[in-house]
Parts: sequence; C-alpha cells; structure tokens
Amino acid sequence: EKIIDLPGSIFEFGCWYGANLILFESLRAIYDPYNYTRKVIGFDTFNGYEGISGNDGNGSLIKKGQYSVTEDYSDHLNNLISYHQKENVLSQKNKIDIVKGDASKSIVEYLKNNPQTMISLAYFDMQLYAPTKACLEAIKPFLVKGAVIAMDEINNEDFPGETIALKEVFGLGNYKIYKSKFLPDRSYMIYE
Repeated sequence: EKIIDLPGSIFEFGCWYGANLILFESLRAIYDPYNYTRKVIGFDTFNGYEGISGNDGNGSLIKKGQYSVTEDYSDHLNNLISYHQKENVLSQKNKIDIVKGDASKSIVEYLKNNPQTMISLAYFDMQLYAPTKACLEAIKPFLVKGAVIAMDEINNEDFPGETIALKEVFGLGNYKIYKSKFLPDRSYMIYE
C-alpha cells in the first residue's frame, strides 16, 4: 500500500520458489490493476547459494547450494506466472518477469537494457552479503523518492550479510527502519 501512489516497478532479489513473487503480482493486480507499467521482476539463480564470504556468518544454512530448487521448477513457476497474467486485466501486457542468473551481474544488465526503469519497491531475500550489496548499489539510482526497500533477514545473527550490505550502501542512521510486527527480522525502510 505504501507504493500505490508512486511510479515504478517491484523488484525481488532471491525468489526461491516464487511465493513472494506471485504475492507481489497478486497485490499489484488488486491494488493497481490498470497500471501496466508497474512490473514485478524477480532475480534468482535457482541454484542456491554461490560465493559465500566471511560477511555471511557461519549459520547452519550458510552453505553452497542452500535454497536451490528442483531442476524443472522454473518451468512450473513460468506456468504459474502465465496463469496469473491471463487472469488479470490487461492480460496482453506482460507485467511479471523472472531474470535467471547471478543477480549481482544480471541486475546491471537488466538496468542497462531497461533505462526507463523506476523502482518503487525492492525486496531482498538473498541473505548473502556480496550479491545483496551489489544489487543495492545497482538499484540506488533507480529508486524513486518514497520507495520501499524491504529486507528479509535484517539484524539476524545467522545471516549477517544483508545487514552489513545495507549499512555499507545506505547507512543505518540515514533512514528510519521499520520492523514487521509479524516476523522480527523482516524490516523495511523508506528511501527519502
């Protein structure tokens, strides 16, 4: 609801099985159904963690390949996305995309190929420091004033990478960060 009056697309970094991606598309279809310029774009390797660094901690879930999906899952997710698009108004307009690959590289290519991009919501669920930092840096010039940046594992000792990346790119004292009332490590900030 915080982005309804803002132009710009919704970006998700770390889709995994696509539950949040489809949720964002459903909310877009409910609250902003005729705005075909507000796309939902998801970035993921679908192969799980790669390139773990010292900033990522040593929690039991920090290991190569963690959060991978089954081999043919991307086909299923594409079918699900296709169904959602057909059931919404302006179904002839593509309003949801998946960018498969290393998000720290594919975000740069995506933004280069789509210079018209404006971002009103960016949701980070990659947990790892390096890709989170690279994506935060890449999207910063594309954020509209008032954009929401949401983080899935902030202030979480098992996944310190997201917090370290956020501190380095935006600084904790520069923006008010709001925590979810439902999940303690889900938080968001408003880009002012």
